[in-house]
Amino acid sequence: MLKAIQLYLCLFFVFALGIFYELSIEPGCFFDCKPSSKKFLTLKEVMTQGEKIIFLETSDRLEPPPLVLCSVESAARIYLDRPVVFFIKGLDNNTLMDVKSYCPALSALSAMKNVFIFPLKMDILFQDTPLLPWYLQINATKEKYWIYISSDASRLAMVWKYGGIYMDTDVISIRPIPAANFLAAQSSQFSSNGIFGFQPHHWFLWGCMNDFVENYNGNFWGNQGPYLMTRMLKGLCNLTDFKNLEDQRCHNISFLHPHRFYPIPYSKWKKYYEVWDSIPDFNDSYALHLWNFMNHERKNMTTGSNTLVEHLYKTYCPTTYWSLIQAAEGSKEMSLNQTS
Repeated sequence: MLKAIQLYLCLFFVFALGIFYELSIEPGCFFDCKPSSKKFLTLKEVMTQGEKIIFLETSDRLEPPPLVLCSVESAARIYLDRPVVFFIKGLDNNTLMDVKSYCPALSALSAMKNVFIFPLKMDILFQDTPLLPWYLQINATKEKYWIYISSDASRLAMVWKYGGIYMDTDVISIRPIPAANFLAAQSSQFSSNGIFGFQPHHWFLWGCMNDFVENYNGNFWGNQGPYLMTRMLKGLCNLTDFKNLEDQRCHNISFLHPHRFYPIPYSKWKKYYEVWDSIPDFNDSYALHLWNFMNHERKNMTTGSNTLVEHLYKTYCPTTYWSLIQAAEGSKEMSLNQTS
């Protein structure tokens, strides 16, 4: 019975997300308004289309949860003129062709006009970078934080090779980022690696990849991630505490104020899942990082909860939000039918 309900909801979610994304982006369009050439574009063709927004999934998960869908949808809406590319380790060329039959959420994402999904092949990605020798000799089964470490490596190589903006899959975009080469300050004098952007073959990222290998320590979470970005930036720049809301600049790299992406710091991440007396406008932010790594309680967006995260879903990923409402109603209706 439970499996039947889950299957019903998955199929409904795919249908609803595809339809309502199309209608909300271009009211006069339906599925046949999508560029007919989209499905024939190769990885190379997509990744050479100017500025890109890049997401990664380094686990074997093939059914992204709602927060991931919201992250990708919000980016697709904010950056309508850019490819939004989602690389997934669990995919291969065969499963990608068959994604509609058993990966409903991925099928829904691929229905979006500017969203492209490709397998993540690290052995190919790391070619011609300092990361390849490290990757070929590492024993992933003995690495405690392998999913995070492999993601840290992949995002460096991806942005170095192709350029663009990398975002974690718990980042909700709310307005375009104006900087070309930038790092995001998580706090004063400390850089995040959850969102950053550079032009292709930028020297800073090459240095980061060298540091990744030379100072590798898989036992220390973040050593290849935010701590790497921070030590590289501090080696180049005389960082100071932020004053007011001003960003900092070093060489040709912008170090963006914590409020650009982290107006709610990690120690207060639960506030996203609380009811606010007054919803903040986030006028000084480009995107919001929801700190899913901290979410050991597995808090989710609940429709009708009036929480801040529900407001964000309604505003920045309304198609995902609407589909969740319809799925909940469909589940309730099906359960009533089964008990009547």
